[in-house]
Amino acid sequence: MSSGLLGRALHDRGDPPLRPLPDQVTQLLRDLDAPPRLAAHLRAVHDVTHQLLDWMAREHPSIRLDRDATLFGAATHDIGKTAHPAELSGPGSSHEAAGRELLLAHGTAPELARFAATHATWTRPDVDLEELLVSVADKIWKGKRVQELEDLVVARLAEASGRTVWEEFLSFDDLLTAIGQDADARLAFQAAYPVERVR
Repeated sequence: MSSGLLGRALHDRGDPPLRPLPDQVTQLLRDLDAPPRLAAHLRAVHDVTHQLLDWMAREHPSIRLDRDATLFGAATHDIGKTAHPAELSGPGSSHEAAGRELLLAHGTAPELARFAATHATWTRPDVDLEELLVSVADKIWKGKRVQELEDLVVARLAEASGRTVWEEFLSFDDLLTAIGQDADARLAFQAAYPVERVR
């Protein structure tokens, strides 16, 4: 049975409001008795991914993205931390492969489970734009900027749009700056929930 704190982390609106996770992810987190802090983190990254995808739809409507897959990926990217809870408050990458395997074991399609394993490996040549966006969301939700990662996104956008890298950089930078303005509120939302499962 999920704790009351997990339920709150999954459903508290937040300030500013955070979108709810997809129903199947909420149920999976309940089934796994996920730590409340993990649920709060996944909500923050999922919400930021919505903002990135909304911007993509406005600024780059010709770029085809699987919106549902990307949002699912954001909502589950750290789910392996249910098996490696020490990585909720400390470094570690064991959760990445573990998350992919956990999702596969729960019937998730490989094309959706991949985000759990790729969200921290954006330099691989086979990483696609959807995966890069989840990686960006996993940084910018807390106001962290990673130039190498952002440059990869900008290069993909310039290649697809025909605009200059500089034009794409300025536009993407404006977006990330705006998203970063709510970083403190998202960090406070996450910090309100414990790392430990509460029985």
